[in-house]
Amino acid sequence: MTKIVGVRPDKMNRMLFFDAAGLEIVQGDYAVFMTEQGPEIGKVITSVRELRDDSKISSLRPLQRKAGDQDMERLEKNREKEKEAFSAAEEKIQVLGLDMKLINVDCSFDGSRIVFYFTAEGRVDFRELVKELAQIFKTRIELRQIGVRDEAKLIGGLGPCGRPACCASFLTDFSPVSIKMAKDQNLSLSPTKISGLCGRLMCCLNFENEYYEETRKLLPRTGAEVLTPDGDGTVTEVNILTEKVKVRITLPDGSADVREYPNSELTVVKAQGARRKDAPQKQKNRDGSDGREEG
Repeated sequence: MTKIVGVRPDKMNRMLFFDAAGLEIVQGDYAVFMTEQGPEIGKVITSVRELRDDSKISSLRPLQRKAGDQDMERLEKNREKEKEAFSAAEEKIQVLGLDMKLINVDCSFDGSRIVFYFTAEGRVDFRELVKELAQIFKTRIELRQIGVRDEAKLIGGLGPCGRPACCASFLTDFSPVSIKMAKDQNLSLSPTKISGLCGRLMCCLNFENEYYEETRKLLPRTGAEVLTPDGDGTVTEVNILTEKVKVRITLPDGSADVREYPNSELTVVKAQGARRKDAPQKQKNRDGSDGREEG
């Protein structure tokens, strides 16, 4: 049996699993672990749990140690250093006249490198900026250009729903989002209604898209002819969430009325664009044509 624990690295919104390596550690503690870039620190999110050994479990990295007072002091110093580096970089960007917007600064736990994240319309020659920052902080300097979605993920904020942005709270990858998803969900196509903090289509449009696609297959389309408990009618509107359908029916006195029915009470007589089952078909000639002339 292997004991594992979930840890959320500092400044990351996803949880990683590590081999507890026999450490006495509980939820809420901080722990130090090794990555390909060097040592990092993170907060323990789950309690230690035992799992049967398998190939995936055996490949987990072990925790190095439970974070002590010195580790926590280093973490606080790094955060202060990041603020200092952000101010210094912004000043240098203005002096050098670079067309770029600084978004965030990340200092590695051991202080071996400082990463500056920025956005720009095109490519930026930041070699001189790197040299000047390296002279100031005496460590390895990296500059990484990111997109608008990554910018929103790093900065965070509240979405149109009033909750923290999905990308900054739990999303680990950006899935493709299309305007078709908004259309399928009967949402307003106004950019201000379906755009997130980044100005792109909201990631949450993808969350329920599969449900809408599957449920839509079970419901009649707008314009289809259906049989209702009150007689024949034509579908005017479909509510996928409630699985109810609005149908325009003709009453015995000749007037029309729109009524709503559960999908289970309807029978499709003629789908939209399809030939009604009981409608007579045109007689075809022996050669298979229907007698129409083509010019």
